[in-house]
Amino acid sequence: MAKTRRHINRPPLVPGRVRSIGSRGFAFVSNRFLLDGFFASLSPDELLLYLLLVLAGDRNGVSFYHYDTLCSLLQMPVERYLQARNALIEKDLVAFDGTRFQVLSLPVGPLGKSARLLKTPQDFEEADAATIRGIINHSLGVNR
Repeated sequence: MAKTRRHINRPPLVPGRVRSIGSRGFAFVSNRFLLDGFFASLSPDELLLYLLLVLAGDRNGVSFYHYDTLCSLLQMPVERYLQARNALIEKDLVAFDGTRFQVLSLPVGPLGKSARLLKTPQDFEEADAATIRGIINHSLGVNR
């Protein structure tokens, strides 16, 4: 059975303040970003970087912000920026050529790392929240 969406027309709460695309910018995020699960698939750092790139982009989604500027605006260390940037590229949401970013049209669905089976003790130590918590509690001398 195909999923259908109902469009409900509701009047704006403040009719004199309806958003429009002005002459100074072209920021736009499709409602598919929320409805199709892209929003939920991103970490907080990825969301922040994605939103900033949307705001900074021209009508083609292209922006030239240097990583120093992005890190400063996001109040994010370069290591977290790199992780967020690389994740957005892997998830096919942005393209990057070393100088320019382009926010891409949304793919068919969110791309993420597929879950993998945990089999070895190392797998559990790296990816299982309960195991990681147990290791931390043990190292701190907490018995729970």
